[in-house]
Amino acid sequence: MPHIDNDVKLDFKDVLLGPKHSTLKSQSEVDLTRPFPFRNSKQMYTGIPITAANMDNVGKFEMAKVLCKFSLFTAVHKHYSLDQWQEFASQNPDCLEHLAAGSGTGSSDSEQLEQILEAIPQVNYICLDVANGYSEHFVEFVKDVWKRFPQHTIMAGNVVTGETVEELILSGADIIREGIGPGSVCTTRKKTGVGYPRLSAVMGCADAAHGLKGHIISDGCCSCPGDVAKAFGKELGHGRKIL
Repeated sequence: MPHIDNDVKLDFKDVLLGPKHSTLKSQSEVDLTRPFPFRNSKQMYTGIPITAANMDNVGKFEMAKVLCKFSLFTAVHKHYSLDQWQEFASQNPDCLEHLAAGSGTGSSDSEQLEQILEAIPQVNYICLDVANGYSEHFVEFVKDVWKRFPQHTIMAGNVVTGETVEELILSGADIIREGIGPGSVCTTRKKTGVGYPRLSAVMGCADAAHGLKGHIISDGCCSCPGDVAKAFGKELGHGRKIL
């Protein structure tokens, strides 16, 4: 028999942020740039914590060229060839610190990832993406990639629960991609009945990650700019109240 969790779980649409007194005179004074230290790779990234996803129509080199001008990050999709990567890197060296090389867990994906990282050492970030981040195979794959590239910062996912966030961090990932089922173009909920309300997942996964000095990325499901603010999860506690 399945277990029914009767605790209240919330999506972005279920909450608003409560206003709070501020010393800022204008919205133009707001600075979202911040440093992010990484537990496993020992790297440090400074930028705005908004990332273009590694979808083949989103995580493109054209996107990376624009976003890096604003200290925003791009997870590049896995379909670019090594030659395309080399051409981009030679023409846009300043972008390389603001992007990750994407990969699935297939042998051809893994081989191409290794070729890209060896040919372009300025790329210090890896995005490992599978439909089901709960498989034992994926956890072992993360361990293997970390063993081969211990100084690279690894993003891995997707998951929605704290215990798997902790498992992936301990397996070598520094940033866990959070989110299964709630996206506007994701049919996982309808086709499989699997998913987790987004805001509750963000907060639970953030708690687990921060306890191990790791990080999460809320992957998708933002239908308006206000949802992006809500997606900062536990960071909301520093200046806003969830209503």
